[in-house]
Amino acid sequence: MLGITDLTTYLIGTLIVILLPGPNAMYVLSVAAQRGKRAGFAAAGGVVSGDFILMTLAATGAAGLLQANPALFAVVKYIGGGYLAWLGVNMLKSGIQAWRRARRGDESPAKASALSGGHPYRKALLISLMNPKAILFFVSFFVQFVDPAYPHPAVTFAALGAIVQCCSIANLSMLILLGDKLAAAFRRRRKLTAALGGSVGAVFVGFGAKLAAASL
Repeated sequence: MLGITDLTTYLIGTLIVILLPGPNAMYVLSVAAQRGKRAGFAAAGGVVSGDFILMTLAATGAAGLLQANPALFAVVKYIGGGYLAWLGVNMLKSGIQAWRRARRGDESPAKASALSGGHPYRKALLISLMNPKAILFFVSFFVQFVDPAYPHPAVTFAALGAIVQCCSIANLSMLILLGDKLAAAFRRRRKLTAALGGSVGAVFVGFGAKLAAASL
């Protein structure tokens, strides 16, 4: 089992990683701001499910497989990076189009972007699985705190996973409440909404580039 020192180190590291902005948090905040709390919590469910899948893969040896096979990790990171960049480019395009409509005074509804459209749970699940921060966390950090000599490693994995999920749920819930508070302002100010969408798109392009450049 983990000692107090190891547990404290793990908890601090987990909190730092979760509080740093990433694709999961940006998506949940954007969905809550654009579509309300219900959609925001659906997106949060997708994030939690994605993280559970990643930690299960780490627990069953996928982390070691990626570390031992650089070519496989390269395929994963380029596919994931490309997907995040594709989302970002489409979000940028939608933001620019919305900004132009707002300047013209066009009140017609904007076309759903690649980020805001679709079912929030499914979109968040896929974004979570492609999240560079989460992949590197579970592959490189998470597995280091499991003692192979301990006779019940599944217990350790479950405890570590529960810590991650509790911290993540708390953080996402605060983001959803914040996004819901911002929703009214965004509905009144279309230029602000367009600027937010374009900014989130640019951030997602950066996330894609970061994943493509990642190394274990």
